[in-house]
Amino acid sequence: MKNRIVQKQGIGALVRQNLRMARRSGLSDLGAVALGRLREMTIRFGFSLAMGDFKYLDGGWYVTHSGLVSLASRRRCCGIHVQQVRESCDPSTDRWVFKSIVYKSPDSKGFVGYGDADPTNTSPLVRGAEMRVAETRAVNRALRKAYGIGLCSVEELGWLTNSPSPPARVEKNQTVKPANSNGSGNGQPKLRDRLCVLIRQYNLDPTLVKAYAADFCETPTIKDASRDSVESFISHLATCAKENRDGLVCKLNSYAQPAEVKL
Repeated sequence: MKNRIVQKQGIGALVRQNLRMARRSGLSDLGAVALGRLREMTIRFGFSLAMGDFKYLDGGWYVTHSGLVSLASRRRCCGIHVQQVRESCDPSTDRWVFKSIVYKSPDSKGFVGYGDADPTNTSPLVRGAEMRVAETRAVNRALRKAYGIGLCSVEELGWLTNSPSPPARVEKNQTVKPANSNGSGNGQPKLRDRLCVLIRQYNLDPTLVKAYAADFCETPTIKDASRDSVESFISHLATCAKENRDGLVCKLNSYAQPAEVKL
Protein backbone atom coordinates (compact mmCIF):
# COMPACT_ATOMS: atom_id res chain seq x y z
CA MET A 1 0.00 0.00 0.00
CA LYS A 2 2.82 2.37 0.91
CA ASN A 3 4.60 1.65 -2.39
CA ARG A 4 1.44 2.53 -4.31
CA ILE A 5 1.16 5.85 -2.50
CA VAL A 6 4.80 6.68 -3.22
CA GLN A 7 4.36 5.72 -6.86
CA LYS A 8 1.24 7.88 -7.17
CA GLN A 9 3.05 10.84 -5.63
CA GLY A 10 5.92 10.34 -8.08
CA ILE A 11 3.56 10.34 -11.09
CA GLY A 12 1.86 13.48 -9.78
CA ALA A 13 5.22 15.23 -9.52
CA LEU A 14 6.09 14.15 -13.07
CA VAL A 15 2.78 15.52 -14.39
CA ARG A 16 3.49 18.89 -12.77
CA GLN A 17 7.05 18.86 -14.09
CA ASN A 18 5.85 18.14 -17.64
CA LEU A 19 3.30 20.96 -17.45
CA ARG A 20 5.98 23.40 -16.27
CA MET A 21 8.31 22.20 -19.00
CA ALA A 22 5.60 22.70 -21.62
CA ARG A 23 5.06 26.29 -20.49
CA ARG A 24 8.78 27.04 -20.49
CA SER A 25 9.10 25.57 -24.00
CA GLY A 26 6.56 27.99 -25.42
CA LEU A 27 3.63 25.56 -25.28
CA SER A 28 1.62 27.63 -22.81
CA ASP A 29 -1.17 28.02 -25.38
CA LEU A 30 -1.92 24.30 -25.53
CA GLY A 31 -5.61 23.53 -25.70
CA ALA A 32 -7.55 21.37 -23.28
CA VAL A 33 -7.25 18.34 -25.57
CA ALA A 34 -3.47 18.64 -25.87
CA LEU A 35 -3.07 19.16 -22.12
CA GLY A 36 -5.28 16.18 -21.43
CA ARG A 37 -3.15 14.10 -23.77
CA LEU A 38 -0.04 15.29 -21.98
CA ARG A 39 -1.40 14.17 -18.60
CA GLU A 40 -2.58 10.85 -20.03
CA MET A 41 0.79 10.00 -21.59
CA THR A 42 2.56 10.97 -18.37
CA ILE A 43 0.33 8.90 -16.11
CA ARG A 44 0.08 5.82 -18.35
CA PHE A 45 3.68 5.58 -19.52
CA GLY A 46 5.74 7.84 -17.26
CA PHE A 47 7.03 9.87 -20.22
CA SER A 48 9.09 12.96 -19.44
CA LEU A 49 9.39 16.08 -21.59
CA ALA A 50 12.65 17.00 -19.89
CA MET A 51 14.17 13.65 -20.88
CA GLY A 52 12.94 14.00 -24.46
CA ASP A 53 10.53 11.06 -24.24
CA PHE A 54 7.94 12.82 -26.37
CA LYS A 55 7.52 16.07 -28.31
CA TYR A 56 4.77 18.42 -29.45
CA LEU A 57 5.01 19.10 -33.19
CA ASP A 58 2.55 20.93 -35.45
CA GLY A 59 -0.45 20.41 -33.24
CA GLY A 60 0.18 16.86 -32.03
CA TRP A 61 2.20 14.77 -29.57
CA TYR A 62 4.83 12.34 -30.84
CA VAL A 63 6.80 9.79 -28.86
CA THR A 64 10.56 9.45 -29.41
CA HIS A 65 12.81 6.43 -29.79
CA SER A 66 14.55 7.18 -26.49
CA GLY A 67 11.17 7.41 -24.77
CA LEU A 68 10.08 4.05 -26.14
CA VAL A 69 13.34 2.33 -25.18
CA SER A 70 13.17 3.82 -21.68
CA LEU A 71 9.59 2.59 -21.31
CA ALA A 72 10.64 -0.92 -22.39
CA SER A 73 13.40 -0.86 -19.77
CA ARG A 74 11.01 0.25 -17.03
CA ARG A 75 8.50 -2.44 -17.99
CA ARG A 76 11.29 -5.07 -17.98
CA CYS A 77 11.06 -5.93 -21.66
CA CYS A 78 12.50 -9.40 -22.23
CA GLY A 79 14.11 -8.70 -25.58
CA ILE A 80 13.96 -7.13 -29.07
CA HIS A 81 14.85 -9.11 -32.19
CA VAL A 82 15.54 -7.21 -35.41
CA GLN A 83 16.20 -8.64 -38.85
CA GLN A 84 16.50 -7.29 -42.37
CA VAL A 85 13.73 -8.09 -44.86
CA ARG A 86 16.12 -8.83 -47.71
CA GLU A 87 13.52 -9.38 -50.43
CA SER A 88 12.20 -5.85 -49.90
CA CYS A 89 15.60 -4.13 -49.75
CA ASP A 90 17.41 -2.48 -52.64
CA PRO A 91 20.93 -1.28 -51.69
CA SER A 92 21.40 0.34 -55.12
CA THR A 93 18.65 2.87 -54.28
CA ASP A 94 19.36 2.97 -50.51
CA ARG A 95 16.02 1.37 -49.71
CA TRP A 96 15.95 -0.75 -46.55
CA VAL A 97 13.21 -2.64 -44.74
CA PHE A 98 13.51 -4.22 -41.27
CA LYS A 99 11.29 -6.41 -39.14
CA SER A 100 11.34 -6.08 -35.37
CA ILE A 101 9.83 -8.37 -32.74
CA VAL A 102 9.39 -7.21 -29.14
CA TYR A 103 9.08 -9.84 -26.40
CA LYS A 104 7.54 -8.37 -23.25
CA SER A 105 8.09 -11.59 -21.25
CA PRO A 106 9.88 -14.93 -21.72
CA ASP A 107 6.66 -16.65 -22.80
CA SER A 108 5.46 -13.81 -25.04
CA LYS A 109 4.67 -14.63 -28.69
CA GLY A 110 6.09 -11.25 -29.67
CA PHE A 111 4.78 -8.01 -31.16
CA VAL A 112 5.88 -7.43 -34.76
CA GLY A 113 6.65 -4.10 -36.41
CA TYR A 114 8.12 -3.17 -39.80
CA GLY A 115 10.11 -0.10 -40.74
CA ASP A 116 11.31 1.16 -44.12
CA ALA A 117 13.53 4.03 -45.19
CA ASP A 118 14.87 5.43 -48.44
CA PRO A 119 15.95 8.87 -49.72
CA THR A 120 12.32 9.79 -50.52
CA ASN A 121 11.04 9.46 -46.93
CA THR A 122 14.06 10.57 -44.89
CA SER A 123 15.58 13.97 -44.23
CA PRO A 124 18.75 15.07 -46.04
CA LEU A 125 20.29 15.32 -42.57
CA VAL A 126 20.37 11.51 -42.34
CA ARG A 127 21.20 10.82 -45.97
CA GLY A 128 23.42 7.75 -46.16
CA ALA A 129 22.02 6.36 -42.90
CA GLU A 130 18.77 4.97 -44.31
CA MET A 131 19.57 1.48 -43.01
CA ARG A 132 19.77 2.68 -39.41
CA VAL A 133 16.63 4.80 -39.81
CA ALA A 134 14.69 1.78 -41.10
CA GLU A 135 15.86 -0.32 -38.14
CA THR A 136 14.86 2.40 -35.66
CA ARG A 137 11.42 2.74 -37.24
CA ALA A 138 10.87 -1.02 -37.06
CA VAL A 139 11.78 -1.10 -33.37
CA ASN A 140 9.57 1.91 -32.66
CA ARG A 141 6.52 0.35 -34.31
CA ALA A 142 6.98 -2.95 -32.50
CA LEU A 143 7.38 -1.18 -29.13
CA ARG A 144 4.31 0.97 -29.76
CA LYS A 145 2.28 -2.16 -30.48
CA ALA A 146 3.64 -4.01 -27.47
CA TYR A 147 2.77 -1.26 -24.99
CA GLY A 148 -0.39 0.07 -26.64
CA ILE A 149 0.92 3.50 -27.64
CA GLY A 150 -1.26 5.12 -30.27
CA LEU A 151 1.07 8.06 -30.88
CA CYS A 152 3.32 8.00 -33.93
CA SER A 153 7.05 8.27 -33.20
CA VAL A 154 9.15 11.24 -34.29
CA GLU A 155 11.55 9.00 -36.21
CA GLU A 156 8.69 7.68 -38.36
CA LEU A 157 7.91 11.18 -39.65
CA GLY A 158 10.90 11.20 -41.96
CA TRP A 159 12.81 14.16 -40.54
CA LEU A 160 15.34 14.67 -37.74
CA THR A 161 16.19 18.18 -36.68
CA ASN A 162 18.30 17.91 -33.54
CA SER A 163 21.41 19.13 -35.29
CA PRO A 164 22.03 21.46 -38.21
CA SER A 165 23.49 20.33 -41.51
CA PRO A 166 27.30 20.48 -41.70
CA PRO A 167 28.51 23.72 -43.25
CA ALA A 168 29.75 23.50 -46.82
CA ARG A 169 33.43 24.12 -47.44
CA VAL A 170 34.19 27.49 -49.01
CA GLU A 171 37.28 27.77 -51.15
CA LYS A 172 39.52 30.77 -50.76
CA ASN A 173 38.33 33.88 -52.65
CA GLN A 174 35.01 32.13 -53.33
CA THR A 175 31.94 34.26 -52.91
CA VAL A 176 29.64 32.99 -50.21
CA LYS A 177 26.08 32.78 -51.46
CA PRO A 178 23.22 33.43 -49.08
CA ALA A 179 21.54 30.34 -47.68
CA ASN A 180 18.45 29.05 -49.46
CA SER A 181 15.46 30.95 -48.14
CA ASN A 182 13.55 27.75 -47.47
CA GLY A 183 16.25 26.09 -45.40
CA SER A 184 17.45 26.47 -41.84
CA GLY A 185 20.95 26.81 -40.44
CA ASN A 186 20.19 27.08 -36.75
CA GLY A 187 19.14 23.53 -35.97
CA GLN A 188 15.43 24.27 -36.38
CA PRO A 189 13.17 22.19 -38.65
CA LYS A 190 13.56 23.04 -42.32
CA LEU A 191 10.46 24.52 -43.86
CA ARG A 192 10.24 21.66 -46.34
CA ASP A 193 10.29 19.14 -43.49
CA ARG A 194 7.62 21.04 -41.56
CA LEU A 195 5.49 21.04 -44.68
CA CYS A 196 6.00 17.28 -45.11
CA VAL A 197 4.83 16.72 -41.53
CA LEU A 198 1.59 18.57 -42.24
CA ILE A 199 1.05 16.68 -45.49
CA ARG A 200 1.47 13.32 -43.74
CA GLN A 201 -0.48 14.34 -40.65
CA TYR A 202 -3.56 15.42 -42.61
CA ASN A 203 -3.11 13.06 -45.60
CA LEU A 204 -2.88 15.83 -48.20
CA ASP A 205 -1.78 15.59 -51.84
CA PRO A 206 1.86 16.86 -52.01
CA THR A 207 1.58 18.02 -55.64
CA LEU A 208 -1.56 20.04 -54.97
CA VAL A 209 -0.05 21.51 -51.80
CA LYS A 210 2.98 22.71 -53.79
CA ALA A 211 0.73 24.29 -56.40
CA TYR A 212 -1.32 26.00 -53.68
CA ALA A 213 1.88 27.20 -51.98
CA ALA A 214 3.18 28.78 -55.19
CA ASP A 215 -0.13 30.57 -55.71
CA PHE A 216 -0.24 31.70 -52.08
CA CYS A 217 3.33 33.04 -52.27
CA GLU A 218 2.70 34.56 -55.73
CA THR A 219 5.73 32.84 -57.26
CA PRO A 220 6.11 30.39 -60.19
CA THR A 221 7.15 27.62 -57.78
CA ILE A 222 7.51 27.27 -54.03
CA LYS A 223 11.30 27.12 -54.46
CA ASP A 224 11.26 30.73 -55.67
CA ALA A 225 9.37 31.98 -52.62
CA SER A 226 11.01 33.81 -49.73
CA ARG A 227 11.36 32.12 -46.36
CA ASP A 228 8.85 34.50 -44.76
CA SER A 229 6.28 33.70 -47.46
CA VAL A 230 6.72 29.96 -47.02
CA GLU A 231 6.47 30.27 -43.24
CA SER A 232 3.21 32.21 -43.66
CA PHE A 233 1.89 29.53 -45.98
CA ILE A 234 2.77 26.71 -43.57
CA SER A 235 1.03 28.53 -40.73
CA HIS A 236 -2.00 29.12 -42.97
CA LEU A 237 -2.06 25.49 -44.11
CA ALA A 238 -1.84 24.17 -40.54
CA THR A 239 -4.74 26.37 -39.43
CA CYS A 240 -6.93 25.38 -42.39
CA ALA A 241 -6.17 21.67 -41.96
CA LYS A 242 -6.95 21.77 -38.26
CA GLU A 243 -10.14 23.84 -38.47
CA ASN A 244 -11.63 22.65 -41.77
CA ARG A 245 -9.76 19.87 -43.53
CA ASP A 246 -12.63 19.17 -45.94
CA GLY A 247 -12.64 22.77 -47.08
CA LEU A 248 -8.88 22.67 -47.50
CA VAL A 249 -9.10 19.53 -49.64
CA CYS A 250 -11.68 21.23 -51.88
CA LYS A 251 -9.34 24.19 -52.21
CA LEU A 252 -6.41 21.91 -53.12
CA ASN A 253 -8.50 20.05 -55.69
CA SER A 254 -9.00 23.32 -57.53
CA TYR A 255 -5.31 23.18 -58.39
CA ALA A 256 -5.57 19.75 -60.03
CA GLN A 257 -4.63 19.77 -63.68
CA PRO A 258 -7.53 18.67 -65.91
CA ALA A 259 -6.87 15.40 -67.70
CA GLU A 260 -6.17 15.72 -71.44
CA VAL A 261 -8.79 14.21 -73.68
CA LYS A 262 -7.26 12.21 -76.50
CA LEU A 263 -9.30 12.02 -79.69
